[in-house]
Amino acid sequence: MRVGLTYDLRSEYLAMGYGEEETAEFDREETIDELEGAIRRLGHATDRIGSARRLVERLAGGDRWDLVFNIAEGLRGSGREAQVPAILELYDIPYTFSDPLVMALTLHKGMTKHAIRDAGIPTCDFALVENEGQAAAVHFAPPYFLKPVAEGTSKGITPKSVVNDRALLWPLCAELLKDFEQAVIVEEFLPGREFTVGVIGTGPRAEAVGTLEMGLKPGAEDGVYSYVNKEKCEELVEYNLVRPDADACVREAERIALEAWRFLGCRDAGRVDLRCDARGRPQFIEINPLAGLHPSHSDLPILCTKLGISYVSLIDRILRSARARTEREAAHLSP
Repeated sequence: MRVGLTYDLRSEYLAMGYGEEETAEFDREETIDELEGAIRRLGHATDRIGSARRLVERLAGGDRWDLVFNIAEGLRGSGREAQVPAILELYDIPYTFSDPLVMALTLHKGMTKHAIRDAGIPTCDFALVENEGQAAAVHFAPPYFLKPVAEGTSKGITPKSVVNDRALLWPLCAELLKDFEQAVIVEEFLPGREFTVGVIGTGPRAEAVGTLEMGLKPGAEDGVYSYVNKEKCEELVEYNLVRPDADACVREAERIALEAWRFLGCRDAGRVDLRCDARGRPQFIEINPLAGLHPSHSDLPILCTKLGISYVSLIDRILRSARARTEREAAHLSP
């Protein structure tokens, strides 16, 4: 199989003058090297394509692939993760991970939580703020948790994200609005345990493969899985493998994660983040259907390593999931 690789390389955007935080979600060279190496070890040929713009150029030149392994994040807009999937669907080229609708929906944390709440999946109360009037109208009491509505990699999250005084809500929202030029999602602050659940597969074939509980080491920014803590996770964050058979809270977190994954229509592999309320009940926070794949820096590979699943095996399971569902889709569409 000839596999194309779509991605956004962080060093290329830094060279164009973009900042460190602007490019935080983009991939390092070693991620692409390891991903390509894993695909080749599985017996496939690879072709590095790069960004959405490069993909358009290659398609216009007549290039095609049996499958595209897509980890391109996109640069601008709340639908940026949907760009590559949409282009590939236009050309009827199979690809890994979720479709354009799911990618656009799940990047917008507010729209995702509306859908999750309507489905009856546990999630804390929330509001979207774009102006002072909306901040004044937030209907629940502090403490609050604030973050940009359409960012990943904990961008915009600092110790100031936890707001205990309602009088500080608008000033801090205004600061985030200025810095990120997008709505702020204001959530009830959840003081309990924080989990990320890894999911592999699609629909009824999806499974929660395991769960990490996040802990902060000495020297970390206190109380939150912040941008700084995430960027320096090797030295500031403790990832603890927790088992559902020994912990009812973890078992419930995995149940919620899998329900959310299937309800939203996510595919192949990704993560669901949850945090517990004051009564110890897991609550859906957000979902990542385009999870990072750096072997030692990204949460999903870290989880798999702790479970004894090698990086090559993880990539193999993603490819197998993508191939299986595209073959089912092709059979369904056949006359």
